[in-house]
Amino acid sequence: MGAPPRSGPGASTATRPTAAWHARVDCGREVGAGFLVTGRTVLTCAHVVRERADAPVTVTFPQAAGLGPITARTVSDSGWGGGDLDPGDLAVLELPHEVPLAPVEFAAPEEGYEEPPPRLLLYGFPVHYDEGALAEYRVAAAQRIQDEWVQLEAWTGHGRPVSPGFSGAAVVLAGGGRAVGMVTSADGGAGARGARMLPAAVLARHWPPLADLIPTPGLTGPDRAGLRRLVAEAERSGTECVPDRLYTESVDPVTGPPLPPGGFRSLWQVLWYLLFEVTDPAAPARFAGRLADFVAEPALRYALRRWAGFPDAPVAPARPVSHWTPIVVELERSGSGGRRFLAEVSTYRDGHRRLLGSRTLDKRALPRYVTELVDAAFHELPHEARVLIAFVLPRGSLNEPVAQWPRGPDDPSPLGCLYPVVVMDRERRRQGSLQHALLRKWRLLDERAARDGPVPADLVRVECGSTEDQGRLTVRLFDEGHVMAFTAPPTSPRMRRLFTAGLNGSVPVMLWPRTGCAGDHGTGEPCPGGEFLDRLRTHLADLPPEEIPHRVRALRRDAYLSADRSAHWARDLSLLWEDPRHFPEPPGHAASPVR
Repeated sequence: MGAPPRSGPGASTATRPTAAWHARVDCGREVGAGFLVTGRTVLTCAHVVRERADAPVTVTFPQAAGLGPITARTVSDSGWGGGDLDPGDLAVLELPHEVPLAPVEFAAPEEGYEEPPPRLLLYGFPVHYDEGALAEYRVAAAQRIQDEWVQLEAWTGHGRPVSPGFSGAAVVLAGGGRAVGMVTSADGGAGARGARMLPAAVLARHWPPLADLIPTPGLTGPDRAGLRRLVAEAERSGTECVPDRLYTESVDPVTGPPLPPGGFRSLWQVLWYLLFEVTDPAAPARFAGRLADFVAEPALRYALRRWAGFPDAPVAPARPVSHWTPIVVELERSGSGGRRFLAEVSTYRDGHRRLLGSRTLDKRALPRYVTELVDAAFHELPHEARVLIAFVLPRGSLNEPVAQWPRGPDDPSPLGCLYPVVVMDRERRRQGSLQHALLRKWRLLDERAARDGPVPADLVRVECGSTEDQGRLTVRLFDEGHVMAFTAPPTSPRMRRLFTAGLNGSVPVMLWPRTGCAGDHGTGEPCPGGEFLDRLRTHLADLPPEEIPHRVRALRRDAYLSADRSAHWARDLSLLWEDPRHFPEPPGHAASPVR
């Protein structure tokens, strides 16, 4: 669907298209064509102005009375290599002032390839035709040659062939006069009547501002221009992200086209592909929102998020009633050694992720690096924020004492005594079915709270002597389990199976002592973990699951400040707590964990 015809002077009609924007371009021995795209910008082929270092570039508008030759300067040549098969044969010329002519209008990219093929007009300046001459052509196929050119074939067997002087001519629909591309070359050989054009979308790939003028579904010109400028600013600022991953997170995972061969080398390439190769009109909005998570400059980050909120953007997940503001620490084994981890620290604010740093380190170096970035993360948060520090860990590392990591090199105070610190299972975060079940449980809790007031936690006790089958426990917890507490850490085979059942049963809250009982007591045997569960039940009896991180932080503080710290029942209290509404996007690395 093309852009609506412009009204007033310069309006195009089906019977008499306005053509004053057609230009003749002279540079040394070269003569070619061009076309006006803004009040003072003309496009032509780079080979037409190849002698610009030694000769002036002049632009003439033959169908505009009173506009003599105008000296122009070349502001972009798209890096054309000089060969016939080199991509980017495009030059952008800037006039010294605006001319009183309506620029060309562009058709939607697909309009040149309809069936039956539409008749296309080319206006060039072959030898002996200083005033210009017309040729009639059509597109041979929508397929691009080397992802650059489209083949043109003559409309009839006896019309004018493309010859020198047509290079840089706009290829326009005969009905309406809207452009679909630009002529770059003619087929050689006796009797040849074919030619090649750069489609309008490919021209925009080489000169991004042109994307503002080419219609795309669901977006206006200002929409495209605004996003393009924001993406260019993100690239200039050195935003650290992987373009290929941003693309895969922007397209529909089922219907979206796969990553193209070779991937993307820049953010602009991703945006161009989403605009002109992907038919999902919501994909650019998803791209803008995801890119915002990696942008360091607050003003640019919020501008991208505002853009992502235009009417066609996907609706953000509902926020919970009691809103946490998380700082997220993601640790992943790097693959470069058993003790090396990729660490990424981010903030989540208003449902968006902002990456603060990413580095692969030996396990011993993790606490200092992470706590330094956590401290920096507080600059990103509002003063009234309810801060939650969440460690996303591999399943085998959930018992790591991250809550006891010191606040900093000069402050041994444990993080978990100063702030609510929780852990989350990385494997579960990546499983859509489990995330869906978690969301369902939290929403049911919210509905009960809205109906009956705050809902205390229903604690599922897991004793050392439990012999319950893992699969049966998973099924039982899937519908009922909200809070689960263990007498021992998930280190023994039995406790690991029961712990995995809790994770697979989408239990939102799980608590256990990091040390103490080994979890190998039989049924009926005395177990010190029993006292742990009794005391925990007392402290959580009146508390909704949403508030458990605050209560655990208070218990850790009490244990740390007690006279006999080693004897306090909550000295090694561990908490897994996960509400996906606070982390609306699955964790994604800015770089590969394998370095």
